[in-house]
Amino acid sequence: MATVKLTNVKKIYDKNVVAVQDFNLDIADKEFVVFVGPSGCGKSTTLRMIAGLEDISEGTVEIDGVVVNDLEPRDRDIAMVFQNYALYPHLSVFENIAFPLRLKKVDNDTVYKKVTEVAEILGITDYLMRKPRALSGGQRQRVAIGRAMVRDAKVLLMDEPLSNLDAKLRNQMRAEIILLRQRINSTFIYVTHDQTEAMTLGDRIVIMKDGFIQQVGTPEEVFDMPVNLFVAGFIGAPQMNFYNTDLVKEGNDYYVTPFGTKMKVSDKKAEGLREKGVGSQSIVLGVRPEHITQGTPGASDSFTAKIVVNEMMGSEFHLHTTCPDDSECIVRIPTLKIDHDQRAALTAGHEINITFGGEAMHLFDPETERNLLTD
Repeated sequence: MATVKLTNVKKIYDKNVVAVQDFNLDIADKEFVVFVGPSGCGKSTTLRMIAGLEDISEGTVEIDGVVVNDLEPRDRDIAMVFQNYALYPHLSVFENIAFPLRLKKVDNDTVYKKVTEVAEILGITDYLMRKPRALSGGQRQRVAIGRAMVRDAKVLLMDEPLSNLDAKLRNQMRAEIILLRQRINSTFIYVTHDQTEAMTLGDRIVIMKDGFIQQVGTPEEVFDMPVNLFVAGFIGAPQMNFYNTDLVKEGNDYYVTPFGTKMKVSDKKAEGLREKGVGSQSIVLGVRPEHITQGTPGASDSFTAKIVVNEMMGSEFHLHTTCPDDSECIVRIPTLKIDHDQRAALTAGHEINITFGGEAMHLFDPETERNLLTD
C-alpha cells in the first residue's frame, strides 16, 4: 500500500509569504495524481513538502497512515525525479542508477540485477557505461527516472521532469511514462505547468492557483465541468472563449443572448439550472473553440465574426476572429470537414457566421466566477 494524505497543509516562508494554503487531498494506492497550475501556484512546494525537502508550516502529511512531518526524506520511502535530472557527471549511467543502492550497502549481485532490469525497462541498456554528458536530454531523463525506480519506493514524485525537453521528445516521454506506470507498483505524484501533460497522464488532476486548490477531478471532469473561470480558462488549448452576456429564463427554458442573438441552453443544463433555482441574470458565457460551429446567416442564434488570423495546424485550422463588440473569438475547424473552396473563404478579412451548441455552453457568475451548475 502507498496512500498519501495531506490535511490542512500550509507553507509560509519568511516575511509571511504564504506559498500553499489549506491543502487537503487523499491519494489512493497506485493512483497517478498530477498537480498543475501556473508558475508560483505552489505545486512544486507541495511536492517538496511530501518529499521532506521543505518543512511543513501547518497541517500533516501521511504516507500509509504514518505522519511523516518530522521524518527525513530518506526515511519516507519515496523517490523523486527532478527537473534538471540531478545526475552525477563523474559517474557512469550504471553508477548513477545504482547510487541509492550503494548508499544502502546492497550487495553487488543485487545491484547489478536491479540496475540492468531498470535499464531494460527504460531502453538505456546500451548507455550504461557512458557518462551523462554523452547522453541526450531524453536519455538523461530516463537515467534520472531509473535511479528513482531502482529504489522500489512506495511513492514516486516527479517535478516537471519533461520541461527541459523539446516538443517531440516530450510527447515521446509522456507515452513512456504511461507505459512505465503500468509496469511498476508505485503511487505517482507528478508536477507540471503543462495542461496537456496533466490531461494525458493523470488519473486525477489537482489544479492550483495562488497556493489554493481550485478543482480536483478526472481529466474528463475538469474539462467538461470546470468549477470556475480560472479552471475553464486554464484547461483546454486554445483556451475557452468568454463573453459577458445575459441568461434569460422563459418558462422551463433558458437562453443566452450574446451580441443580440438568442441561443437555447440544452435541456440537460436547463434542468440543472432549474434545480438550483437560477433565474434570469448577467453571466459570463464560456465556449471552447472546438465547440463553435458555423451558423446560418441571418438566423437568430448566430452572429457574424471577422477573421483576423488563420493558423494552419495540420489537422485543423485555428481561426482568430473579432466579434461584433471587438472581443476575440477563437474557432477550431477540422481540415477534413471543409473543402478547398471553403478554405479559401477562411482567410483574414473574410467574415464567418458562428453559433454555440447549447450543451457546449459553460455559464459562470460574473461576481463569484463560479460555474452556475456546480456546487
